[in-house]
Amino acid sequence: MVAATLTVLTVLALLGSVSCQGGYGDRHQAPPPQPRAYPPPPTRPQPPAYPPITSQPRSYPPVIPNSPPPKISHPPSYPPTSPSSPPPPKPPQPPTYPPTSPSPPPPASPSPPTYPPTSPSPPPPMSSPPPPPVSPSPPPPVPPPSPDDAGKKLEVGYYNDKCGYHVDVEAIVRKHVSSFDNGMKAGLIRLFFHDCFIRGCDASILLDPTSDNQQPEKFGIPNFPSMRGYEVIDAAKAELEVACPSTVSCADIVAFAARDASFFLSGGAIDIAMPAGRYDGNVSLASETLPNLPPPFAGLQQLEKMFADKGLDAFDMVTLSGAHSIGRSHCSSFARDRLPPSAAASDMDSEFAAELQGNCTSSSASGRGDNTVVEDYETPDVLDNQYYQNVLDRKVLFTSDAALTTKDMTNNLVRVYAIFPWLWQQKFEEAMVKMSRIEIKTAATGEIRRTCRVVNTNP
Repeated sequence: MVAATLTVLTVLALLGSVSCQGGYGDRHQAPPPQPRAYPPPPTRPQPPAYPPITSQPRSYPPVIPNSPPPKISHPPSYPPTSPSSPPPPKPPQPPTYPPTSPSPPPPASPSPPTYPPTSPSPPPPMSSPPPPPVSPSPPPPVPPPSPDDAGKKLEVGYYNDKCGYHVDVEAIVRKHVSSFDNGMKAGLIRLFFHDCFIRGCDASILLDPTSDNQQPEKFGIPNFPSMRGYEVIDAAKAELEVACPSTVSCADIVAFAARDASFFLSGGAIDIAMPAGRYDGNVSLASETLPNLPPPFAGLQQLEKMFADKGLDAFDMVTLSGAHSIGRSHCSSFARDRLPPSAAASDMDSEFAAELQGNCTSSSASGRGDNTVVEDYETPDVLDNQYYQNVLDRKVLFTSDAALTTKDMTNNLVRVYAIFPWLWQQKFEEAMVKMSRIEIKTAATGEIRRTCRVVNTNP
């Protein structure tokens, strides 16, 4: 401390001394500097005199016109460019070059190589016939843009100029989302997740069964009968078709609904700038749900791979898992591998496990079937960072939730999100937008459905 003080004082003293040397105070003007007297410089010696340079140019022998140049024996000579001068004699040793003047050319060498004439005589025979001329082929068809390119072309405010100034597409969706309860809002976020993870964000999860396809996505094991939110999408689509027919895709409505549900459930803390411009898909298969949707019993390695298959990294996986802060789950989704006696090795908090077991077994005893419980026991209807504290406290339902602490990177990110809610909110917004760009359909690969439950070719 003393040394630092002395250093500061020394610097201040140095600065003060420099300031003092720079001038006087305002009251006293510094005396003008007196010019210093110097001895006169010594007289420089005069430079030596040289004889003057004559200005006469060097004389050359006159050139006599039309006279041949003198004969030389070493360098080669070239013909003059004057048309009237005769060609020079041929030098004895070096070769001559053709003149550039109209004078007659020098005699050819005794053994020059011969070349075929350039007259229109028939060409010499060829060893093989020339290939036939290639007719111009039509240009290859331009392939449709890849899903990655299509995802990059989505725009925020895409519908601002699509339906006229009197139709606010996003406001219509928001109105219908706000009219449903918190459970339905939580279902809309889950609906968006499950749609994007199977064939991209193309509203394929909304398609009903038909005679040609009796098992669409919505009948897959992860979706049936737990999936909710279909009626919200139907209501918004019906109003939009009246106001702006065949313009707003069902896929964009699903994305807007998930955005609005996140906004309402977070109390406005999560406000996603959701881009739009998606088209609706035409294929929906229940058989594709299990291979693509991360199961609740997945370990960390399986989770990372399934997210990576969709272009999402481990940071996105941990961030998007925060959506388990809302909603409810059927006991069948976690009881087998998380509750005793079948899950003796579970790391779940014992008191929390006993409470869950009581809720789940009571439904079976009363004959009510598969009971449901809230996913976040602290703030079940608020989309917040409480989920990450629950993970650290070992009070989460799924094996996939507990797996986030089994690796240093993911465990550290869980701890950071548990401490800084604003950071998780910001990263959740970014991850939702990133997920919304998965395998986007375009006009070449999709359509704008008139009804979200049926493709246009099967009205």
